[in-house]
Amino acid sequence: MSPEQRREMIVRAALPLVVEYGTSLTTAQVARAAGIGEGTIFRAFGDKDALLAACMAEALRPDDTLAHVASISLDQPLAERLIEAAEALRGYLARMGAVAGALAASGGFRRRGEAALRGAPARPDATQESAAGGPPVEGQGAQESRGAEEGQVPQEGGAPQEGREPQGGVDAQRLSGREASMAATRDVLVGLFEPEQDNLRLAPERLAEAFQFLVMAAGRGPSPLSSAELVDLFLHGAIKDGEEG
Repeated sequence: MSPEQRREMIVRAALPLVVEYGTSLTTAQVARAAGIGEGTIFRAFGDKDALLAACMAEALRPDDTLAHVASISLDQPLAERLIEAAEALRGYLARMGAVAGALAASGGFRRRGEAALRGAPARPDATQESAAGGPPVEGQGAQESRGAEEGQVPQEGGAPQEGREPQGGVDAQRLSGREASMAATRDVLVGLFEPEQDNLRLAPERLAEAFQFLVMAAGRGPSPLSSAELVDLFLHGAIKDGEEG
């Protein structure tokens, strides 16, 4: 097993523990889950902070999800394609939200989040938002979790800051990563609309972007729409045929 494969194996074993214990997890717990000696973790990552940063970086990566969406069969009806895409994207959002929420709740997100953004390989990072996968975290932890799920690293003293110009460093990296991931998600969604291009009201690119933001927002609230309900609303609107005022 190569060093990189060993690191990936350790991160896979650690992620469920991060969700359960946040920053209070121990390297001994991770070693047991991975079936390795504790010393192997320190040789692979140096310390627990580096391991947690790697877990956050892994949770932020949508690579597998985008590959899933890109592989959806175009032989299916458009509605079925979009339901499958929504399920894949929402699953990714739930996993990312669970990890970010656990780290935020235990007070360790800011440092690990910034380290993840600095140290992650050049692959698209988080762009979406969700807190699925567990009960909401109250107070500042909840704000940090939501910000993390939107691809933002919380600032000192409270919630993520929006509407300001990035000044380089982590800010610029966060913005460029968010834009890259938004674009990558939009691109794979475009392919789902293209077979119906002649029957669409808008260009596939516009519809993909609208659907992307609808999926991002659909996890909010106590009774979120199912993916089937979301797609039906997106394709057919809120008013039944023949009942428009």
